[in-house]
Amino acid sequence: MSSILGTPGGSGPASDPGSGSGSGLRTAILFGAVLALIGANVYLFYQVSDIRSELTQTREALLTEISKIHETSAVSSQTSRRSVDSLKKDVDEARKQASQLAGQAKVDATKHADELAARLEKEQQDQSQRVAAVTTEVSAVKDSANAANTKIGEVSTDVGNVRTEVASTKSELEKTIADLKSTRGDLGVQSGLIATNGKELAALKALGERNYTEFKITKQKGNAPQKVGDISVRLKSTDVKKNKFTIDVIADDKTVEKKDKTVNEPVQFLVSKATQPYELVVNDVKKDLISGYLSAPKVQQKRN
Repeated sequence: MSSILGTPGGSGPASDPGSGSGSGLRTAILFGAVLALIGANVYLFYQVSDIRSELTQTREALLTEISKIHETSAVSSQTSRRSVDSLKKDVDEARKQASQLAGQAKVDATKHADELAARLEKEQQDQSQRVAAVTTEVSAVKDSANAANTKIGEVSTDVGNVRTEVASTKSELEKTIADLKSTRGDLGVQSGLIATNGKELAALKALGERNYTEFKITKQKGNAPQKVGDISVRLKSTDVKKNKFTIDVIADDKTVEKKDKTVNEPVQFLVSKATQPYELVVNDVKKDLISGYLSAPKVQQKRN
């Protein structure tokens, strides 16, 4: 019992200082919270009031703007209606004009078609004339072609004949060349082929290996020399019975006597501008006359 009773000198229950202090703190906190709530409610009230005021202003502005839009829309509708009416009138007018123009266009088109038809007819006539002219020209060309073909046939025949003649001449030339003889000249140098007549000389010229100059030399009064190619020859005497002759050969300002030479004997002599000897061949001897040819090398150059 003593645990719940007061001190021996007390008359009632004992008081707790700590418990009184805690109760006051809680009361102060509750009071502060109430004040905070009241302040928050006041702040919220003013905020709500401001929002309501702004919403009211915004609603009035929107109503004003909507009214303006209605007015503008009405004006636009009236303007559009007027534009549509105007466009309708323009369309009707355009249709009317188009109907009038269609008649004129038909007239113009008909006129243009007539002009084209006339031009076409004229062009066809011109074309027919050109075709007729071309046909005439083609006929003439065909006639010319036929004549040309006939001429070509004749020419072909002539060419064939010429070829035959050429082949025959070539064969005869080859036979003549084969019959030619080569002998040693009076200088002891082996001569080329020797021609004894005009036919054989023509064969030598055809070979083209040397230059050939034909001559006829007569005995001149005063023993004047005669030009043969690039040399000179003086006929001194002839012996018809023995077919012999004596001449002077003049070359490089030198005179060399060739005495008692016979027909078709190569009379050889050297000149300064050739490395091979010149050859003078007499084919015929008559009284105070000799005839034959001079054979000279094609290559002319200085001798060493």
